[in-house]
Amino acid sequence: MSQGFSRYIPPDFDPRKTSTLNAHQGKKHALGKRAKDIDKGVLVVRFELPFNIWCGTCNNHIGAGVRYNAQKKKVGNYYSTPIYAFRCKCHLCSGWFEIRTDPKNAAYVIEEGARKQESDWDPEEHGGHAVWDTEGVAAATVDPDAFSTLEKDTDQVTTARENKSRLDELAAASDRLNADPWAVSRSLRARFREEKKEALVRQVTHDGVREQYALHDGIHFDDEEGGAGAEWTAARLGRGLEADVEGKKADVAALGETIRTNTKRRYDAFQDTSLPRRIRLPRKISPPPKAAEEKTVKQAAPPPTATALGGLAGYGSDSDSD
Repeated sequence: MSQGFSRYIPPDFDPRKTSTLNAHQGKKHALGKRAKDIDKGVLVVRFELPFNIWCGTCNNHIGAGVRYNAQKKKVGNYYSTPIYAFRCKCHLCSGWFEIRTDPKNAAYVIEEGARKQESDWDPEEHGGHAVWDTEGVAAATVDPDAFSTLEKDTDQVTTARENKSRLDELAAASDRLNADPWAVSRSLRARFREEKKEALVRQVTHDGVREQYALHDGIHFDDEEGGAGAEWTAARLGRGLEADVEGKKADVAALGETIRTNTKRRYDAFQDTSLPRRIRLPRKISPPPKAAEEKTVKQAAPPPTATALGGLAGYGSDSDSD
């Protein structure tokens, strides 16, 4: 059966005969065969070679990272840190070699059965100097340049002075804050109360404006991030206008020219601003008549005017008949 802590108990297990499941299964230890020599202090673990080695039995090369089932055993102490030995069997010749921990140098050392392949890069072999000798071997025999030494000392003095001033500032700030914690807490609480009072007054004012003009609660009146300023900027950017108009307001002449230009421009309130505007060509104006044509037009008799009598002949006055 299975219980809540995910442990399988076989049906033939009788706790009156065997007290543990390991004993019921014939195990001397919970780790099984890995702990067959646990009474001797030996435990089989999976060990990975930390570096390249040469096997002392078959003289074959074994690369770093090869894993073995090693016999782990405590062999001593370095102060309070235990020293462990890992005894491995070579997979090529079945020869044994032993590697131990070195807590003093934080490394591994080969105790017997193999030798380490020294593949570390040596700068001296490639024309450099030792890592711990930052000035080089020649610096001990050749006098250094006086100007470079002076510049180096001056830079060090300047850096030390800047760091010291900064450290003094930090120490003074720490002393000021930690000298009287009650006073610091009191000033913080007083400033918090003032800010809270201003926030409440601002909220009451904004609620009054919303109620007066029937505005929804999503409208912000502050100039903070996400307030009316941000909404106004987003609206201008959406219409393709510039968001910053402070420079235009400062220049009165440019502002007047902008207003006159916008006044002359035709604007259709029902036109969709999202669509591109159509380019309207100017109307073609006929040229004025020439002088000869004007004279001909003046000499031509005017056409007969229509009268109320229709087709009847018109009669003049008595004076005209004479």
